[in-house]
Amino acid sequence: MSSTPRNCRVGVDIGGTFTDIALDLDGTLHSTKILTDYTAPERAILKGVKTVADMAGIALSEIGILIHGTTLATNALIERRGAKTAFVTTEGFRDVLEMRTENRFEQYDLNISLPPALIARADRFVVGERIDAAGKVLLALDEASVAVAVEKIVAGGYESVAIGFIHAYANGAHEVAVRDAILKRLSDVSVSISSEVSPQMREFERFNTVCANAYVKPAIKSYLDRLVVSLKEIGVGCPVFMIHSGGGIVSVESASEFPVRLVESGPAGGAIFAADIARQYGLDTVLSFDMGGTTAKICLIENQVPKTAKTFEVARTYRFRKGSGMPISIPVVEMVEIGAGGGSIASVDAMRQIRVGPHSAASEPGPACYQRGGKNPTVTDADLILGKLDPANFAGGAIPLSVEASRQAMSDDIGSVIGLDPEASAYGTCEMVDENMANAGRVHTVENGKNISDFTMITFGGAGPLHAARLCEKMGISTFLVPPGAGVGSAIGFLKAPFGYESVRSAVFNLSNFEYLEANRLLEAMKAEALGFVEGGLDAGSPVVERTLFMRYAGQGWDIPVPLADDNFDAASAETIAASFEKEYERFFGRAIEGLDIEIVSWSVKASSPLPPVERIPSVAEGNVVQPGGTRRLFEASQGAYLEAGIHERTGLKPGDVVNGPAVIVERETSAVLTSSFKAIVQRDGSLLATRI
Repeated sequence: MSSTPRNCRVGVDIGGTFTDIALDLDGTLHSTKILTDYTAPERAILKGVKTVADMAGIALSEIGILIHGTTLATNALIERRGAKTAFVTTEGFRDVLEMRTENRFEQYDLNISLPPALIARADRFVVGERIDAAGKVLLALDEASVAVAVEKIVAGGYESVAIGFIHAYANGAHEVAVRDAILKRLSDVSVSISSEVSPQMREFERFNTVCANAYVKPAIKSYLDRLVVSLKEIGVGCPVFMIHSGGGIVSVESASEFPVRLVESGPAGGAIFAADIARQYGLDTVLSFDMGGTTAKICLIENQVPKTAKTFEVARTYRFRKGSGMPISIPVVEMVEIGAGGGSIASVDAMRQIRVGPHSAASEPGPACYQRGGKNPTVTDADLILGKLDPANFAGGAIPLSVEASRQAMSDDIGSVIGLDPEASAYGTCEMVDENMANAGRVHTVENGKNISDFTMITFGGAGPLHAARLCEKMGISTFLVPPGAGVGSAIGFLKAPFGYESVRSAVFNLSNFEYLEANRLLEAMKAEALGFVEGGLDAGSPVVERTLFMRYAGQGWDIPVPLADDNFDAASAETIAASFEKEYERFFGRAIEGLDIEIVSWSVKASSPLPPVERIPSVAEGNVVQPGGTRRLFEASQGAYLEAGIHERTGLKPGDVVNGPAVIVERETSAVLTSSFKAIVQRDGSLLATRI
């Protein structure tokens, strides 16, 4: 073991099937994948951290920082495995969680079933109070109704309480007063208030967000406390930080208080990983494709920055249709996420069609081929039957796979129902999951006004490189890149993430009567909030501050983001802001509208540590075609037949080497499949750049 202090950082990503660990020691990467332990997730982390430390030949005490992302909050919301939670709201607004926005996410379904509210009606309590949209108190807080609500919470034995009052984003005083009353009576109960969790307009989204925060808060706090203690017990005494949904790093304490911000933390790491690769290669139009064991995530990265949003949905219940899920109003890396991972279960529906997902075999019991008790056919089983996986070397040989178990599962659940042999069932399963992902990518790019064929795909995750070539064929993409460490891409992305926090608030300002002094006070308060989360993680240098306005024409129902310079407003600022808005509006919709007043409805201030400069990777000349070390039968979907594919060890390839498809390039955590329409050239950093032949 080395006694010299070294730069050692660890990224940990808990997924639905695998827990990925990446250790960076002075620029050298060591990584592993461990099956996720649902009973005690920290056990997989401890095992993985020990494994990579042994690989690197260092003591656990030499780890300088650990950055963690997790899907635990997401899973708790999807599976409804949270704390017993009460919701306190303004009298007259008890049913907002059930009424939603009254939009129909499937217009012609006469039997449409809305997702159930996270907090049942019997657990929702009201108090007398009213604040208007400007923050003015219209009805003082009724102390008697507060006392009644508190006693009901005491009698109900609740673990957590969410508080959401109408227009509390403009004035949270009543929420604070009720929180104080609850904590005075129940000091151990967890309380979340909407004016701190999500101070944004639109009560359904805000109420739902504070309820989600309260619902997962006790479990996430307990888990994080156990993790920190367990790490110290094995000798890892370094600071532990969390990646949040917006792609920045915050302290464990902040994450424990606002766990709803962890809902998309794992996928955010993947987008950061892809953006870092895009910076190294100078790519401005990138489609990030991350396929793991449970889900597939697609994100647009333009000008080397992932697209972001201030709201998103989790747990969509109706064919992944927008509006059918649980809205969360927090800053987030914008992506489309579908239940299409290696563990996604294949079945036959009432119309005798093969369907894949959203249910997953996860790590327990896992796909049938894992031989851990799983009986349902999954995408991994289909990949194994079609020759994409080596049964003896999956996960570096740590998990031997059974082809016979996969064939039996395909036969039982697919083949026997619609009269197909296991190979045809596997082909149908892969084609269905690939088409689902390709369609998600097409829709996502069209919704953003882009042509998907103009993008370069950067693919990672344990299953991403297995399916990337076929997806590119379906989507008309001519180039994809498989970076080093692709199998644990999100965990590596955590190591690339800046310390960052985004403060978002709603406050309506009309430009025709712009109160610039009040706007300056608002922005200064938001900047102080954002910097408070960031400055503890800065090693050197000043934080980068980005400000964004969300604006619309008066009378419109939605808003668009408008970047704002980091300067104070003055009397002439309204005209400058209006010009910036009209420029962005014209870019979005083709033309501006004359004669209408313009208003700012929400404000965002993001503070982050500066990104280190990257060294641009120069292109490499095409060298010799490498002969494979062996061959195996690989099913070629475009030709509907098995072909002899070359097998190449990725560690044996050097810059300039060319691999022609059909081929499988294998490594410990994943394999890259090249169809016969692609060739790959090894780049200077070890990336595989695959292009159409």
